[in-house]
Amino acid sequence: MSTATTPARAARQELTGFGGRLIGPEDAEYEEARKVYNAMIDKRPALIAQCTSPDDVAAAIGFARRNDLIVAIRGGGHNGAGLGTVDDGVVIDLSELKSVEVDPQARTVRVGGGCTWGDVDRATGEHGLATPSGIISTTGVGGLTLGGGIGHLTRKCGLAIDNLLEAELVLANGERVRASADENEDLYWAIRGGGGNFGVVTSFVFRLHEVGQVVGGPTFWPVELGAEVLSAYREFLPGAPRELNGFFAFHTVPPGPPFPEEIHLRDVCGIVWCYVGSEEDAARAMAPLLESLPEPLLHGVAPMPHAALQGAFDGLYPPGDQWYWRADFVKEIPDEAVAIHAKFGAELPSMKSTMHLYPIDGAAHDFGSTDTAWSYRDAMWGAVFAGVDPDAGNIDAIRRWSIDYFEALHPYSAGGAYVNMMMDEGQERVRASYRDNYDRLARIKATYDPDNFFRVNQNIQPAA
Repeated sequence: MSTATTPARAARQELTGFGGRLIGPEDAEYEEARKVYNAMIDKRPALIAQCTSPDDVAAAIGFARRNDLIVAIRGGGHNGAGLGTVDDGVVIDLSELKSVEVDPQARTVRVGGGCTWGDVDRATGEHGLATPSGIISTTGVGGLTLGGGIGHLTRKCGLAIDNLLEAELVLANGERVRASADENEDLYWAIRGGGGNFGVVTSFVFRLHEVGQVVGGPTFWPVELGAEVLSAYREFLPGAPRELNGFFAFHTVPPGPPFPEEIHLRDVCGIVWCYVGSEEDAARAMAPLLESLPEPLLHGVAPMPHAALQGAFDGLYPPGDQWYWRADFVKEIPDEAVAIHAKFGAELPSMKSTMHLYPIDGAAHDFGSTDTAWSYRDAMWGAVFAGVDPDAGNIDAIRRWSIDYFEALHPYSAGGAYVNMMMDEGQERVRASYRDNYDRLARIKATYDPDNFFRVNQNIQPAA
């Protein structure tokens, strides 16, 4: 490629059969097309290839290889570390791969690699069905799934990867393959937790569960009760029925509906509930915890469609905020850790900053640590410390709070973290997050991507 010819111009000349759009810095739509969810990430790709088919994906991969350009894969663009984009390289943007095909008889759904969970939840919800899908509906299906997939349905239905029946991928050599329990089984094992290391997933097939109305919403207490509420929660939830999911959080109440005006902007601790079943059964399941604690500021729990609960945070966390994440897997929460949580939970650096403890027991424990690439089946929670603010001037404050909170609690962690909630933290951290599965993943990487072409990710390096 001559220096006068930009990668975008060269791609338009070379990829004559490309069905999507090829966008470069010289194009009017470039500034909008390069944005990702986390505004802290400000990268300038040489080419954004908005793909409409697996053939487009293969063409973009081939172009990048021939021109020695680094590649990032973008699904929903939510990745906190900005791994869906790259400076001076090619972004393979899957956002046009949006098909959702529900088979209510077989209880499966086929999902395009560019879908968000909102696309899936709306389509499956029409049939009273759902598959585990995080907690924010604007999240991309691909990123959440390939990293594991923790969410509101984890205790009842497992992780997203526990419900992944097959996937279609385009490999680093441009070949299209299917991965399932009976085809490319090693690849199927690896993509269930191993991230975007092995290829570009252009479609997924998930198992569906009967999940019509859920009983969901938050219960909030004053933040000063953080230690008391967390102590009760850690004892209660592991023994609760699987139908009941509830993640613990420190939060600031948003200044608007549906929250009562008298608690607007109040710092709180609380639990965000999701019960799969009737209102009466939900009340019965929550009662032991609620009866053991002081009267809450708000018990905002009600029956709603699963999709409504999934979308409840979308308005609070639109694209364009500054985000800094740290995360850890947790097996137990001793009193010393409770005290640390209470301290940092009372020091939220901004209205949108938060800490969540996501349960990963119940159905997620029906798999062993080597059954999928996702190793931490013995963990009880995934903790995330998220500094969030729309103002770039507050980046230092939110970053410092997240890191300090994480470092204070890391001695009480299980060692590794949920890769979907990690920043760029280095190879040692990636290894710790896969534990004994890392070496097997490295061997599979050597089979499917021996040159480490797909390396803009929480990278698994090919075995020598």
